[in-house]
Amino acid sequence: MPRTTAPKTKKLESMNLTELRARFREVVGEETRSPNKTHLIRRIEEALAAKKRRSPTRRATAAAPSAPPAPAAPTATPAAGAQPTQGRGRFAGLSVQELQAKYLEVVGRPTGSTNVDYLQWKIREAEAGRINVGPRPEREVKVREDGKRVIPLSLDTEALAALDKAWRDAGLPSRTRFFMRAVHRELTAMGATEAAEHFAPDENE
Repeated sequence: MPRTTAPKTKKLESMNLTELRARFREVVGEETRSPNKTHLIRRIEEALAAKKRRSPTRRATAAAPSAPPAPAAPTATPAAGAQPTQGRGRFAGLSVQELQAKYLEVVGRPTGSTNVDYLQWKIREAEAGRINVGPRPEREVKVREDGKRVIPLSLDTEALAALDKAWRDAGLPSRTRFFMRAVHRELTAMGATEAAEHFAPDENE
């Protein structure tokens, strides 16, 4: 690892999962629920590196001798409601909506990111074959012998410990029973009474 990136990596590694997700949202421009700290750190460093690679170009342009201004070329009027971006080259003048459409075309899946640098970088990476493209594969749901399905649920270690202490202090028999009761209450509050019945607590509780 280059010496210049070591302090950044060390700082990221010292963050807990909640702080890493916030930093991910700030740098990458997307929300994430990933519990994988290694993955989050790598994505953050990749986005920071992409921004850093573009910075010398801007500095060199600013330091270059002034040249006579070229005649202004006619510009296309952006679509109503579209926000023009500060991209360069073939991305110059594209709105965020147009970049998102290009992202969908090249990467093969939609994105809610409005981070212009990230969208441009991701499109270039996909075109160069350096990232996986296409829809993300759905996680396989395990089916137990009794026919019940096991769904993935990722929680921060500290949050899970606090949760387990809470339901034990409340006298509940298990974590599963806690989730069942919580889902029942939430569905009932939403007015989804038929769905809530599937999670109704035992009469003995």
